[in-house]
Amino acid sequence: MAMTSQMSCSSMSNHTKERVTMAKVTLENFYSNLISQHEEREMRQQKLEKVMNQEGLGDEEKRIRRSEHARKETEFLRLKRTRLGLEDFESLKVIGRGAFGEVRLVQKKDTGHVYAMKILRKADMLEKEQVGHIRAERDILVEADSLWVVKMFYSFQDKMNLYLLMEFLPGGDMMTLLMKKDTLTEEATQFYIAETVLAIDSIHQLGFIHRDIKPDNLLLDSRGHVKLSDFGLCTGLKKAHRTEFYRNFNHSLPSDFTFQNMNSKRKAETWKRNRRQLAFSTVGTPDYIAPEVFMQNGYNKLCDWWSLGVIMYEILIGYPPFCSETPQETYRKVMNWRETLTFPPEVPISEKAKDLILRFCCESEYRIGAVGVEEIKTNPFFEGVYYDHISIYRIAHTDTICVALSSPTVSLTRIRLLSITESECPRGIAGRDRQLFQLRSKALTTLPTLTSFLIQTSSSLQPLLCPTTLKLI
Repeated sequence: MAMTSQMSCSSMSNHTKERVTMAKVTLENFYSNLISQHEEREMRQQKLEKVMNQEGLGDEEKRIRRSEHARKETEFLRLKRTRLGLEDFESLKVIGRGAFGEVRLVQKKDTGHVYAMKILRKADMLEKEQVGHIRAERDILVEADSLWVVKMFYSFQDKMNLYLLMEFLPGGDMMTLLMKKDTLTEEATQFYIAETVLAIDSIHQLGFIHRDIKPDNLLLDSRGHVKLSDFGLCTGLKKAHRTEFYRNFNHSLPSDFTFQNMNSKRKAETWKRNRRQLAFSTVGTPDYIAPEVFMQNGYNKLCDWWSLGVIMYEILIGYPPFCSETPQETYRKVMNWRETLTFPPEVPISEKAKDLILRFCCESEYRIGAVGVEEIKTNPFFEGVYYDHISIYRIAHTDTICVALSSPTVSLTRIRLLSITESECPRGIAGRDRQLFQLRSKALTTLPTLTSFLIQTSSSLQPLLCPTTLKLI
């Protein structure tokens, strides 16, 4: 009997085994979610009671607040039971493509809300054995109720594809920003790296390691603030296979292999030429991967801080420290970082910036962050950063602000983005930091200039995405 069972199991196709595994995981998740939903509901009720006691509300005010809370809980449960399909959304445009699917900007027909829809081909997922990575992505997005992580609102599937409905971030990503500007100032770098520190720490606190921190995965919202994305999707799907792919370079290179000497100009040109193409590769680039990830000895969450150091170098210098003509040579440079991590004299940066990069990109046991994230947050490079307020008032680039209109057909000849008023600036922020909080007024003239913004024309998005006031002039 046992032998028959064993033969039956061995004769199953990979597709059947995958379906059995998925059924098992689905059942486990169903009962796990029932328990967690009950616990979360209890926690929300306890939080409400605590807030009402702190506010000193009377019995009648508490009754009204509890009634409103119960109504919202009921509405939330109703929404969770709603089954969605592709027919519930209108596709507006394709905003990204990866090795395993694409990302579309879509609008929910009944509410008008706009989302980024990740469409992943099931056949590719099964063929590349990436179902586990996709489920990990979904689980992280569901669990991570964080300001610094891209939110997921819905997920569903049909016979051909998997669909994830994500928060739409009109600011693009860090890769696009760097391709446009080449380098950023140290002040802007301080802002973006500080926010990314908070983003990475938020997933570390959940017990996850990202392993694929790179500019492509640092998205920017309508105000230019950072949100972390791509926990195993699109260009980052082949993590398990990718590191093995690069380890094979050790055997494919001659023993007398030497590094090519390239000046800063040539490195920048090489990086610009290859950057966009690498973003769509299923293998990716080893530029941002910590050396211990390639080794057989194991790694921990500190590998994400190495990646952040590489990004910081790229933001300030214009290309990553191990930039090369080929992925082979890049891999070898990463593995020999003590020899290859240098700073070009023709691109001066401050000693504080250089010191932090070197503390990110070093042996894992000595890496900054090994004793906790506070070690990073208190580094001299971040002097003047108010972490409690950074998501509210520190806006590095105002050119990423979105414009939300009440109707896409409104005939506007001119609009102005008005600056945030003094009364909207958080208390306790003064001087230079208060000035940084204020947005400069700027005007968009003529209808053609406005056209590029019309894709963000849901009035329901304005209070969520727009930090400014729209005014006809």
